[in-house]
Parts: sequence; C-alpha cells; structure tokens
Amino acid sequence: MNPLTPIKLLPARDRVAAGLREAILTRSIRPGEEMTLKDTAAKLGVSITPVREAFQILARDGLIELHPNRGAVVLGITEKRIRDHYETRAILEREAAMAVCRLKADVSLIRNAYLQAEIALKTHNVLQYSNYNQSFHMEIWSACGNEKIKELLSGLWNGLSMGHKVTQESYAQVSMDEHAGIFQALEAGDELTAGERMNAHILRSMENVLTHLDV
Repeated sequence: MNPLTPIKLLPARDRVAAGLREAILTRSIRPGEEMTLKDTAAKLGVSITPVREAFQILARDGLIELHPNRGAVVLGITEKRIRDHYETRAILEREAAMAVCRLKADVSLIRNAYLQAEIALKTHNVLQYSNYNQSFHMEIWSACGNEKIKELLSGLWNGLSMGHKVTQESYAQVSMDEHAGIFQALEAGDELTAGERMNAHILRSMENVLTHLDV
C-alpha cells in the first residue's frame, strides 16, 4: 500500500456541520449563542455556502434554530438528544463494520487510514490524527457497499468526541486503541466481533460527551 494515499475527507458542508455539532454537543458553543454565516465562515476559513448548508443540517438535527438573514441561535442540548445521536450512529456504524466482513471487502484503504493515524499520533500530530480518524471511519462506510448508510453517517459525523476529563491527545490514544481492535476484527473477517467493537467505540464516545453535562 502506498503510504501517500490521499486522506479521504467529508464534503465541506459535512465537515463544517461536524465541527459545529461537536462544539454544540460539548458545549464549547452554548445554548442561546448566536452564529452568523459570515462570522462562522471567517472563523472556519471557508466560504459562506458550506456554512449555510451546514446550518440547514444542524437545524434538521434540532441543534440550532435558523433566523432568516441573521444566521442561527444554538438550542439547548439534552442528554436524550446526545444519546439519540450516538445510538443512531452506533447502529449504522456497527452494521457498516459487519457488512465489510460479510462482503469480504477489500480492507487495504482502511488499513492505510489506520496506519497513517498511528504515525500521526506517535509524532504528536493531533490534527493529522483527526483527519485519519475520520478517514478510517469513512473507508469502512465506503467498503460496506451501502451508499445510504454512508450518506447517513456522513451527516451524523462529529469527529473526536472528547469529554472534559481527558486531553485531546489522551483521548486520541484511547480512540486509536479501539480502532486497532476494530481493524483486527475487520481484517480477520470476524463479523460479530467487528460489530461489537465498533458499537462499543461509538457508545464510549457518547459517554465522553455526556461528561460535559456535569459542567
């Protein structure tokens, strides 16, 4: 496998939605705060178009309320909303991992993303790790052969799901260890174990996010 295989990332609208969703779920952006298209685009270094599309995605999720010509206001986040989000992700991600095994799909691109994430973490490049973390999941969605699952998971993605009790790098190491177990099961074609490990990975991320509700 060529170690320089490009990182596969989400479309711009989904990347923006993921970043904003993560900030809302972890309360970096708090309920009642206003977000304008122009200011959000400037802060994220993107054009207004993907921000507008991301706002629409988050409004459908019930995370923000759109205000015509003004932007959006962040709505309150509850434990139930967080659990609904992650439990839905867990169901879809578990099925994607199991399907990779059932189909005996090529896992070489999943392997590449996993190995590159490992290198990034060892060199303390957390941003690069985050990209390969995203790519690891996306390659599983692609390999599962179900475009609808891939589409739904792209819309639900919210990146590194850290609680307030861990640092970004220590969280990344926990996530990387879980990815190792998931990939081992995928490579072995162990459908049940792959599904169980992926399910546990997503639900553990949920518990990390829920620590913010104690703040």
